[in-house]
Formats: sequence, structure tokens, C-alpha cells
Amino acid sequence: MSGEKTEKPTPKKLKEAREEGNVPFSRDVAAWLSTGAGAATVPHTIEAGRVLLQRTMGRITDVAADPEPARALAVLTDTFAGVPAVLGPLAIATVLSVVVAGAVQGTLYFAPKKLKPKFTNLNPVNGFKQHWGPQAVWEGTKSLLKTIVIGGAVWLVAKDLAPRLVAQGAMPTAAVLSLTGSAVVRMLLVTIVVGLIIAVADYAMSRRRIMKKLRMSKQDIKMEHKNSEGDPLLKGAIRSKQMAMSRNRMMADVAKADVVLVNPTHIAVALRYEPGTGAPKVVAKGAGAIATKIREKAKENDVPLVKDIDLARAMYKSVKVGQEIPPEFFATVAKVLAFVMSLRTRGSLTAFGEAHTVPA
Repeated sequence: MSGEKTEKPTPKKLKEAREEGNVPFSRDVAAWLSTGAGAATVPHTIEAGRVLLQRTMGRITDVAADPEPARALAVLTDTFAGVPAVLGPLAIATVLSVVVAGAVQGTLYFAPKKLKPKFTNLNPVNGFKQHWGPQAVWEGTKSLLKTIVIGGAVWLVAKDLAPRLVAQGAMPTAAVLSLTGSAVVRMLLVTIVVGLIIAVADYAMSRRRIMKKLRMSKQDIKMEHKNSEGDPLLKGAIRSKQMAMSRNRMMADVAKADVVLVNPTHIAVALRYEPGTGAPKVVAKGAGAIATKIREKAKENDVPLVKDIDLARAMYKSVKVGQEIPPEFFATVAKVLAFVMSLRTRGSLTAFGEAHTVPA
């Protein structure tokens, strides 16, 4: 049936959905990308922090030996000034990862309609569907998967690390930190990779849900096309009315023409020449029924009909209504007009009911 939502959304429908902020999106993509970016910059942050702390502690020792308020304030100021260099890469990497996540998912645009309050959000039925529907099942499954992944990664690292620490006995602090650090890095790497896989699946589910929600019926598509392009029946009626008005104006101009070229029955081209305004103009032309009306209008207004098959055909094909005739027709048309003027001079208006042939 035409009312069933079986068709994919049209580009216009998708554009409206984007303007409303109704697009597929997974927060997990941004979360795991930012976690990965943070993990990649943590070593630099720790090292930069260690250097800053070591330098500060050395200067504090000097201040303790010569405690002057100005020197203590300088140490404090320099320490705070060094904090951006320590935390800056971490913050920049996190922000960039969020931007990249938005770009990958196609959500980097402003959707003001999303900010408007919707009373449908207060509908308890919608709330029930969110908490107990398929979306809630997926969210629960996703949370369970993340818990299993993180727990499994921690367990594997602890299982491998604990025996090694115990077997080594009293290890130097540096060795313990190095061993622990490498284990933590492996744990983060495994967690982030699996987390990103879950995030991709979450985005796929979100896209599937959104596209299903935006499905259209065949009737919806027809109505959209009608609204955007206009009702074909109305457009046809307007076009017919415009053509009728154009024909009426053209027929009115036939009465002012100097001559009508005929073919002799299939084509009619009306010409008018106004001295001092340029070349003669085609004020009306037509074939078939329109040509018949042009001839009838010419007879009613004593406009001479001249039979010239080649000229009538050429003028009909190459010159539009309202245009001046091209130079290649000047000589032939001048001969026709001269012939018409000679008929007028002789007072042969009664002969205009039939088409005349210009003498060779």
C-alpha cells in the first residue's frame, strides 16, 4: 500500500533531519577516541610533569636556603606558567579527537531546532519505549560488553604482571614502574581497540534506527515532489493560460501586420515594418490550426496574404515572434513589401482575401 513506510528517505528529507539534529551518532566514538588520544599523550604529560616538578623542587631548595618572598613568588609563578606545557598536549589531543569523532559521524553543524523544547519528550509512552524498548536492550548489551572488555583486560594484565613482580623479589622502583607502565599500556591498547569496535557497532545501530525512522511512503514522496516542483496539473493549467494569452496578443498584432506569408495552408508568418525602426519584425507565426487563425485574422483586417513557400518555411523555422528578420532575408522581404505597396497603390484591397504570388 502507498501508506506503508517502505521507501528510503529522499535527500530533502535527510536535509530536514540534519537541520533538526536527527542524525546517527554514537557518544562512544568520541569517548574512545578521546581515551586513545589521552593514552597516547600521557607519557609526554608524565615526563613533562616530572621535569617541571624536579625543576621546581630544586628551586625550592634554593629558596629554603635564602627565604625571600620575591624569590618564592617567582618560583610559584614559573611553576604555574609551566603547567600549560605539561597539560596542553593532553587537552589539545582530547579536543581534536572529539572534533574528529564529530566529523567522521557527520555531526559538525549547528542544528538550532534541536535546542527547541519538545513536549513529546514528556510523553510517558516514549519514555517507556526508551527504557524498555530495543534501544534500551542495545544500551544494556553495550554496557555489558564494555564491562566485560575492561574487566577482561585488567584481569589479563594482573594475571601476567603479578607473578613477574613476585618472582623478581625486591625490584628497583624504576624497574617496577617500567614493568607496570608497559602492562598498563597494553591494557589501554586492548581496551581502546575493542572499545572502538563497539563504538562502530553502536554508530551502525544508531544509523539503522534513524534511517528506519525516516522511511517514507510512496505517497510521502509524491507529496514532497508536488510541493517542491509544483502540482503538475496546476503547472499545466498555468502554462496553457500563458500560451493562450500569448496567442491572443499575437493574433491582435496580426491586424497591424503589413503582410502575411503563407505556405499556402500549413504555415503563416505575419510581418510588420515600421520605417526608421530597423528591419521588419515577425509579429505572429504558426502552423496548422494557428496558421489558419492567422489567415482568418488577416482577412478580417484586410492584411494581404502572399504565397511564398520557401520564404514562409525559412522564416517560420529561423525567426521568433518579436524578432527582426535576419539580413539574409532583407532582399526577399523587401521585394514582398514592395509588391504589397504596389497593390495598395492600385487600390486592390479587395484582392487580399486570397493569397497572391509575388511576380518573378
